[in-house]
Amino acid sequence: MAFYNPAEEVDPKCFHPLENTSDLDPLLERIGDAHYVFLGEASHGTHEYYTWRARISKRLIEEKGFSFIAVEGDWPDCYKINEWVKGYINQDRKIEDILKEFDRWPTWMWANWEIAALATWLRDHNHNHNLPKQKRVGFYGLDIYSLWESIEIIINYLEKEDPKTAKIAKEALACLEPYKERQFTSVFSSARPGCEKEVVKLLRTVREKASQYDSHEEAGLNAELNTLVMANAEKYYKATSGFGDDSWNIRDRHMMESLNTLMKHHGPEAKVIVWGHNTHIGDARATDMALGDLINIGQLAREQHSRDEVVLVGFGSYKGSVIAGRSWGAPMQEMELPEAIAGSLEYNLHQVEPADKLLIFEEEDLFEAFEEKMGHRAVGVVYDPAYERGNYVPSRVSERYDAFVFIDETRGLHPLKIKPNWDLLPETYPFGI
Repeated sequence: MAFYNPAEEVDPKCFHPLENTSDLDPLLERIGDAHYVFLGEASHGTHEYYTWRARISKRLIEEKGFSFIAVEGDWPDCYKINEWVKGYINQDRKIEDILKEFDRWPTWMWANWEIAALATWLRDHNHNHNLPKQKRVGFYGLDIYSLWESIEIIINYLEKEDPKTAKIAKEALACLEPYKERQFTSVFSSARPGCEKEVVKLLRTVREKASQYDSHEEAGLNAELNTLVMANAEKYYKATSGFGDDSWNIRDRHMMESLNTLMKHHGPEAKVIVWGHNTHIGDARATDMALGDLINIGQLAREQHSRDEVVLVGFGSYKGSVIAGRSWGAPMQEMELPEAIAGSLEYNLHQVEPADKLLIFEEEDLFEAFEEKMGHRAVGVVYDPAYERGNYVPSRVSERYDAFVFIDETRGLHPLKIKPNWDLLPETYPFGI
């Protein structure tokens, strides 16, 4: 696979050095008054991606008034973090104890010390600034995998708040319950006709009544998002059972719908920071994903909003180590991240100058230098360094992102020492991201 190599024609002076938090000034200037900032990662298991995203997020919250962080994680689990950082419940508990409740493989994505540190900062920020509850900065999950957990939460909640709607929820559960022990891929393809209508009916009812639910400040939002998971999970797992690419698009459309729901909840002046893998964050139209009609949330955000409202930031590294599993459900381990293959984005950036750097593509000649297609590394939760050459997505990088954070050498993140519930393995698109 041959890619364009801009290394010889790019002056290192075009790059911004990246050594400390103040070096993020050019990125903050590029973000300007945008309301949507997407922060990517080239793997789900790299320490520096989490810490630099945290540094960027803190500055956006403190200096530009961003309202919340939304991540590529399950809604119920991440909502526990949200409740903790906003001071709703569990204030006598340590954040690491809450994170240890994350059961779904790959647990290391969010149950790690890097997230524990960020959550602690968010709680301290909310407390130290004496923010009213409606102004406290939150932490939410956008993903689709928590079907059964969301059903249980909805029924337990509605039985207390809205018994009439709880009856609708129980009817939806009764439709699906016989298939709970089967693999996710067969649940909806095997379920009797009418399940979809019952779940959509529930979603519509909860959305109509969400503003009336007031057992705590965001109870209605929690009910609505759990019900949205139920509604879109029907489509997602049905598509997965057909072994097509539709499941990828359904998943990203769900994440975008969840994000839009959160923005509406936070009001017209809301600003959001989104954390996700580069394959979700970077505009899919600038990659070979587009050849398979695959979309992602970065593309959807650009399509739904003006260009100055959305800033997409990619991340990558040349070599180091990473946390991943050898196969689905395999124990997490720290693996070597080998030197990037010749001609790839990461290789080229290392060749220009083997140092950490920040690229703002609208500056100097960087857009033109990186508008030709080149390989861009993408490591999933399943990874084998022996097959490194298969982990590159051909990309027009300066069209895929507005900015790029490059770390020359990275290391694996620091998971909490827990084991996942082996019965809760997500069925996801074969990319493993």
